[in-house]
Amino acid sequence: MAGDVNVKSGRRLALALLGTTMLAGLPAQAMAQDDASPVPSSQAQGQTIQTIAVAGAQRLEPETIVSYVRLRVGDVYTQAAADQAIKDLYATELFSTATVRNDGGNVVIEIVENPVINRIILEGNKRIKNDKIVPEIKLAPRQIYTRSKVRADTQRIIELYKRQGRFAAVVEPKIVQLSQNRVDIVYEISEGPKSKVRQINIIGNEVFSDGDLRGEMVTKQARFTSFFSSNTSYDPDRLAFDQQKLRQFYLTQGYADFRVVSAVAELTPDKQDFIITYVVEEGERYKFGEVSVDSEIRDFDDVRLAAQLPMKQGDWYDAKAVEDTVEQLTELAGTFGYAFADIEPEFRRSKDDLTMGINFVLREAPRVYVERVDVNGNTLTQDKVLRREFRLAEGDAFNSIGVKRSSNRIKSLGFFQENFEIEQKPGSRPDRIVLEANVEEQPTGELQLSAGFSSIESFILAASIRQRNFRGRGQTVGASVNYSRFSKSARVSFTEPYVFDRNISAGVDIYRQDYNSPNFGNRDRNTTYEQSTTGASLRVGVPLSEYLSLVGSYTFNYDDVSVDRTQFFADLDQDGVDACEPLLAGRFLCEAIGKRTSSILGATLAYDNTDSRFRPTRGLAVSLTTEFAGLGGDVQYVRNRAKAARYWNVFNNFIFSMTAEGGVINSIGGDPIRLTDRFFLGEPQIRGFDIRGVGPRVLRQPIIADPDSPDPQNPLPLIVTDRNQISDDAIGGEAYYLGRAELEIPLGTGASELGLRPSIWMDVGALFNVDRPALQQSPFPGGLNFQIKDANGNLLYIDNRPNQTGITTDPSVCTGGPCAPLNRNIPAFQETFLGDSASPRISVGIGVNWNSPFGPFRIDFAQILKKVEGDDTKVFSFNVGTQF
Repeated sequence: MAGDVNVKSGRRLALALLGTTMLAGLPAQAMAQDDASPVPSSQAQGQTIQTIAVAGAQRLEPETIVSYVRLRVGDVYTQAAADQAIKDLYATELFSTATVRNDGGNVVIEIVENPVINRIILEGNKRIKNDKIVPEIKLAPRQIYTRSKVRADTQRIIELYKRQGRFAAVVEPKIVQLSQNRVDIVYEISEGPKSKVRQINIIGNEVFSDGDLRGEMVTKQARFTSFFSSNTSYDPDRLAFDQQKLRQFYLTQGYADFRVVSAVAELTPDKQDFIITYVVEEGERYKFGEVSVDSEIRDFDDVRLAAQLPMKQGDWYDAKAVEDTVEQLTELAGTFGYAFADIEPEFRRSKDDLTMGINFVLREAPRVYVERVDVNGNTLTQDKVLRREFRLAEGDAFNSIGVKRSSNRIKSLGFFQENFEIEQKPGSRPDRIVLEANVEEQPTGELQLSAGFSSIESFILAASIRQRNFRGRGQTVGASVNYSRFSKSARVSFTEPYVFDRNISAGVDIYRQDYNSPNFGNRDRNTTYEQSTTGASLRVGVPLSEYLSLVGSYTFNYDDVSVDRTQFFADLDQDGVDACEPLLAGRFLCEAIGKRTSSILGATLAYDNTDSRFRPTRGLAVSLTTEFAGLGGDVQYVRNRAKAARYWNVFNNFIFSMTAEGGVINSIGGDPIRLTDRFFLGEPQIRGFDIRGVGPRVLRQPIIADPDSPDPQNPLPLIVTDRNQISDDAIGGEAYYLGRAELEIPLGTGASELGLRPSIWMDVGALFNVDRPALQQSPFPGGLNFQIKDANGNLLYIDNRPNQTGITTDPSVCTGGPCAPLNRNIPAFQETFLGDSASPRISVGIGVNWNSPFGPFRIDFAQILKKVEGDDTKVFSFNVGTQF
């Protein structure tokens, strides 16, 4: 029996040794990547290591490779030690193959080094550019190539495409072997289409239809009508947000027990579409029960506050109304100085009568005072520029309205980030608060060199330089020049918002403007008169209250109004003096010619509580302006204007605005109001009409022979009605009104970053009240002929002498026949006065503002609903390179 036991024990030992040897070889075989490590003989076990050599090293020193393993000269060689050495070598990710063998105590480590990355190449990516993908890739040139890192980078690229909604994207890494053990890694990308949401299923809804609930979601089903929508692609974050939107919707409708049981998004087999399924439980609908207020703050009366709450007992429960009430109570407490007031609604739910009672608890809080005002982040702007906009100072009682107003005033400076808000932090004691303005300065210097094209003035060239925060003091310094087909101007300006650090603003403008008034109805648009204005303006403003200010100004202008003498001057009365001829220019234009000075005193009373002066989204702005011309100068009049604008943020960031303005000018010296001092109305003030296309005008209509006259020898007159053949001169009005309603539509993040702001609008306006001008008429048929004179008043003749054809003032020198007088013909015409009507002109349309890289761009499509005979309309207009 003992011999049997020994035999069995020997067999067991042999099997154990054989199994151990086989298992010990498996890790090395797996890690060797198809190059199996030889298994040492049993005689090698237990030998002392005499030497350690390295075979296959190229870039790494043998000593460095040996340092990665635990084998040392003098140690006893075992298979377990060899296996651990192989594991240690692979853990460095420096080698593609590693083996260890023992030849009689001489250990040899054979390795094949991983290649070095030469470059990384992306192919096939069109929707996502290299600059977005490369930061996601961890491998880089001159790093060591490993398969695990390539797989990880491949997965990162796929995840990037998934975040873009492209779940069908495939990334195939390819390795290109190069000399000197180098490789190029090529990521071949098949982007695939965006994975759309094919269907949104809702299970469990009984009160509201699927369509009603889908309308509350941000994610939309992909349909042919949603071609331009970016919300039809699948986004896991949007899926979670839609669940919250569903909860909010049901809670505002009284369903306090509503919950989303599950939300599952399933990818179709072709990976191009998702089917989203929501399972919901609506629950019962609740009404408000007893609504009360329990205030621990002594300044508030519980009963009076409860009576002013928007929700009443018996109304359907609305969670949004509860949130708004908490916010309003918090703000109310802040206006009384309780910055850290804690308002907590306590709910009393009754499943028996389905009511939700609410008690708003205002926890006791100390009245808070401003301990400190900190200004951080301003490197250029001086501290005082920000601090003078604060409505609260150190030691003042805290007031939330004052904090909000301070934030709006600082944002209106235009020096800092748009989303600036004043942070409120606890002070050193419970009744102290620190107001912290952490600003991010943005560039305030502007240098613009632009060329554009306008549907009004053809090519436009403009150059301007302006610094809105000069020397960090909040001063504005600017200079500009503009050139177009009908106008040229140059202006230099300076504004100091706080003179001697007092809340008084002052500014000066010096300018020169040359304006060529075109004939806006004629196809050729010839210039009718030229007006050159050189002047300067001084202004001083003082605040009367937080939102009310008064601005006084003085303006001195030198005007020179002229017409083309060769086109509009003649001597029809044969008195030897050329003068502006009404038959050529019109009497209204001849009366405007001359050089005059204007000395104008002005005053503007303005109220403005909008949240931003640059792009308001809420608030009211009203201004009343009076200008008196007559303190010296050649003209006397009083001009009054009023303007009001109101802005609302509606329907979740839709900006709705309404603007109304009007004006009237009256003579105080008995002289009629000059053509150049009157009001004009048209594009861009009222869209859908041409520039100066609304209001009083004189039409000069040609009279031609009626081709259908019964007696061709004595034809009947025919008045031309084609507006392209009629001279159309706007003469302005002495009173006007204008109204505008506009709804600005928010777009997605991408479009907003591009500066696109579409809107729908309606404009209403009229220009009227002008003395009827004296109209002219040229006789029919043949018109009117007259002889032309030179600048000295001498009659001009055509010289018929041989080789001397030209113009002369001496008819006696002519040979071969009498000299022919140089005549001019005024074709037959009649003038018609139109447009002097207070009847409203109405237009509606759509438009898009775009802050393009080459300047502001505005495009409008208009539909005229109402006009008056004589108005010039325009359905489409655009402007590039200049500001409307």
